[in-house]
This record gives sequence, structure tokens and C-alpha cells, in this order.
Amino acid sequence: MSTILEVEGLHGSINGQQVVEDVSFTVPATGITAVLGRNGVGKTSTLRSILGLIDRSGEVRLAGERIDGLRTHRIVRKGVGYVPEDREVFGSLTVEENLQLAVRQRQPRRELVDALFPDLVQRRRQMAGTLSGGQQQMVSLARALINDNRLLLVDEPTKGLAPLIVDQVADALEEASTTVPILLVEQNLDVVRRLATDAIVISGGRVVHSGRAADILGDEELTHRLLGVGVAPATGGAR
Repeated sequence: MSTILEVEGLHGSINGQQVVEDVSFTVPATGITAVLGRNGVGKTSTLRSILGLIDRSGEVRLAGERIDGLRTHRIVRKGVGYVPEDREVFGSLTVEENLQLAVRQRQPRRELVDALFPDLVQRRRQMAGTLSGGQQQMVSLARALINDNRLLLVDEPTKGLAPLIVDQVADALEEASTTVPILLVEQNLDVVRRLATDAIVISGGRVVHSGRAADILGDEELTHRLLGVGVAPATGGAR
């Protein structure tokens, strides 16, 4: 299978403190690849290193092209969309203004965004800062999906959301993955089980395991050792 992203020997630091240590992995050109690991092990920092949002070294290739020497805005222009962990909507702007600021192509994917997030259609004139957490997450996803991307980096999209909203977010990601590969940081294993084809596990800023997501989550001993949790069947949340 061809790859869209190749990461080799990636290091990242914040204020001189190493948070990503010699990370190497590849992302297939289709489907969703999950980034798994316990809290604080460097998952978010890995995404931020790829984008150049923190100091980094190592090699990052997008469809075979080196991008590790580029600044963040140039990486985004090459077709890398980013949905940050804390949503980071512009609270003093309307939903529509948030979307307009994200557009970087002549024909944005407005129909796709409207179909995936019908609630936002009704709230286009509402200030984003007055939306619920789940609605703000939809705005954050919509800003990324409104453009044609070659890769999406999505960080903890279901964090803190009610089960019904988790399902809606998972639906949107599943639909988006039919047209663009996604590198997904996610703690909700029900969501990972539903969406991900492949997975990498990070511990202490390093990749400690990689393979098919179903193989990792299907091995209770391995999942407990790597993630510190069991894999009991879901009783709610994402389907």
C-alpha cells in the first residue's frame, strides 16, 4: 500500500525540553491511522512536530516530498489539514466567519460541510464562543474539511463530548476518510475500534508498537501493557 506520510527520526522539543524522541512511522494513503498511548506520552507533540508548531528535527515526507524544513503555513498550503485538541475556534466570530477564514481554495467543499454538520447551517450567524463544546468541535472539523486536503491531522476530537456527539464526530471522520487519509490521536478506544485500520503506539515520546488497529485492540494483554486499559466491548458512545 502506498503511503502519504513518512516520518523518520523525528525529535521535538518545547522550551528546550524533549517531548518527541526519535519517532519513525508511516501513514497509508487511505483510511485512518490512530496514534495511541497513555496521557502525556507525546501524541499531541508528535502531530505538532510534523506541522512545525514546535521545534523539531528529523525527516517528514508528504507524498515523498520533504516538508520538515517548511514553516507551518506552507505545510498547510501543501494540503495538510489540522484539527487541534482544544478546538481553538475564534469565539468572537460567527460560525460562518470561522469557516470563511479557513478557506484556501476557489471552490470550498461547502456541500460536504453542510451535509456533515447540518446543525452548523442553522447556526452560521451565531458567535462560535456561545456554542456548546460539541458544536465547537464540529466547527473545528468543518474548518479542516472545507478544503481539499491530502492528509488530515486530528487531535482528540471526541475529548469531553457526550456519547451522542461522539457518534456524530465519528460519523464525520468516517465519511471524511473516504476521500482523505487521517492521522488520528484518540483516547476513546470504541472510536478507534470503529474507525482505524492501522495504529501506532507512543510511550515516552517514542513509537513502541505499530500494526493493524484490530490486532492491537484484539489482544487484551498487549492493549493493557501498552495503554493500561482493557478492551471490554463498548456499552455506549461511538458505534
